[in-house]
Amino acid sequence: MSWPLATIAIPCLNERDSIQSCVRSVLAQDYPPEQLEILVADGRSADGTRDVLRRLAAADDRIRIIDNPERIQAAGLNAILKQARGDVIVRMDAHCDYRSDYVRKCVEVLESTGADNVGGAQRAEAKTFFQRALCAALASPLAAGGARYRSAENEGFVDTVFLGAFRRRVFETVGLYDPRAVTNEDAELNQRLLARGGRIYLSREIVVNYYPRRSFSALARQYFRYGVGRARTFLKHGALTTLRPALPFLMLAVAVALLATPRLHPLAPFALAVYALATGAEALRVAGAGGVATAAVVWAIFPVLHVSHGLGFAAGLLRYTLARDWAPPERLSGSAAPATPARLQEPRSA
Repeated sequence: MSWPLATIAIPCLNERDSIQSCVRSVLAQDYPPEQLEILVADGRSADGTRDVLRRLAAADDRIRIIDNPERIQAAGLNAILKQARGDVIVRMDAHCDYRSDYVRKCVEVLESTGADNVGGAQRAEAKTFFQRALCAALASPLAAGGARYRSAENEGFVDTVFLGAFRRRVFETVGLYDPRAVTNEDAELNQRLLARGGRIYLSREIVVNYYPRRSFSALARQYFRYGVGRARTFLKHGALTTLRPALPFLMLAVAVALLATPRLHPLAPFALAVYALATGAEALRVAGAGGVATAAVVWAIFPVLHVSHGLGFAAGLLRYTLARDWAPPERLSGSAAPATPARLQEPRSA
């Protein structure tokens, strides 16, 4: 029996500085090279990304460039899926580094667990001082809200994973990514998958590292957009798989209630002091050997994460309550690829 054909799905937009290293990491995978196809959906980049991709595609015919005029990740992923031939779809991000056995481990874990989607932990890596502080913050339950995919030590069935490697039939049964989802498209798809009885597995053997934002302003914009996307998912489905995405909004709502209600004004300083002490103590804990300077930045990062996400969730509730923009998901044709083999051979080195 042979290894199944795997489609590597990479959406990108203005990724000139990272797309080449990302694609080369795919070419260096120890998965059988003849069983890989690499589809990159470019959102009409204006920074030279498309030129880099053309050079890569000219050197290796497994690489194909797909136009993504909508310029958002979900639409790009859908464009890839419609042309994908693989029975396994491995979703990748241009900002990440992948261990050389990443694709092989994804396929092996899909086979051994019987899951419909598998992935590894979201392992944060740093190049700058701010990123080191942010990595420390993201390791804390106060930032991650207990999300299991944030820890490299966790293993087992979960509600979502970072990126993901899917059996093709997922997209044939639950549909493609929501093409209007600007953020949270992965979690929204996984919510539909779980609702249909699918299973998602988090494996320590699947190793991918990503690089977080480099400044407070970029982080605030990112988490505001996350909050908007998660509110949209909540309104679309009428539920969340966990309470975790709504916690910053609930915390912000309590703070507003304390400030807006005269009878509760005496409680506001107490609540602020509790929050400051809890986040300060946690900042010292996760900063570790980084010292006081790192702890101070981590302490400042916590409210940026919480307030930005909470405000985004509130903005999303308002926006999508007034203008619901979702439609039934389009499904992928089931005729493009053969069924996954029941057993796998050892891969040859790429």
